[in-house]
Formats: sequence, C-alpha cells, structure tokens
Amino acid sequence: MAIRMPRIIKKSGDVPKGYLAVYVGEEHKKRFVIPISFLSQPLFQDLLSQAEEEFGFDHPMGGLTIPCREDIFIDLTSRLRN
Repeated sequence: MAIRMPRIIKKSGDVPKGYLAVYVGEEHKKRFVIPISFLSQPLFQDLLSQAEEEFGFDHPMGGLTIPCREDIFIDLTSRLRN
C-alpha cells in the first residue's frame, strides 16, 4: 500500500482548482496543498479549531496556518485520503 503525501508547491499561484494551500508547523511553517474535501472531515475540522484558537482570523503567513507538527499533519492527511 502506497502512502500519498500532501503536495508541496512552491509558487503561490500553483494551487489547482479544488485544492487549498495551508501552512503547517509549530516554529517553521511549510506550505502544503490539500484537497478542499478535507475541510468537511471531522479530524481536519479539529485542526481548524486549533488554528482559530491560536491565530483567530489573523494568519501570519497570509494563508491558513495550522499549528501542529508537520509529521502529525502528514499522518492525518494520509488517513483522510484512505
């Protein structure tokens, strides 16, 4: 069974239709591009609640910032893909 990682895209304009760019990490943020279908998943909504508590609606990276470790985010998104 192959594990699919969230996509990492460097250019800000390179977000395909149906996807969303998010910044993940506690100290150093890394940009991931995820399917918008994740937004309706309860596990992902928990992460969004944490982001709201920590940042409110003022996201320092200019995009949606999720305050969790990168390895946890990758694990969660791999579960959501299955």
